[in-house]
Amino acid sequence: MKRKRLVQIFVLTVAVFALAVPAFAAGNTGNVAGAVESTWDATAAQIKTVVNNVVFPAIDMILAIFFFVKLGTAYFDYRKHGQFEWAPPAILLACLIFTLTAPTYIWGIIGV
Repeated sequence: MKRKRLVQIFVLTVAVFALAVPAFAAGNTGNVAGAVESTWDATAAQIKTVVNNVVFPAIDMILAIFFFVKLGTAYFDYRKHGQFEWAPPAILLACLIFTLTAPTYIWGIIGV
């Protein structure tokens, strides 16, 4: 049993070292900031497209579902207790409006 465990550890260690790829900064100057900036410049447009077409719509959909569910539960609480709680649906609506309008100004703040 011990021998099998040692063989597994050895194989795992060899696989990690064999598959590890060294990461180097731009050139031999050690300029890490330059490497990060050049990578960001190359991929900024792709990141912006993915965030605008995938991330924001997903967040909007989740917030819209939460808003309508909370609005429904607030209505049923109103029917049961006679008092309507406005704060939770209002907060979700404000968050939904914020995320719906965010793509128009968020990239100006980030600088893309």
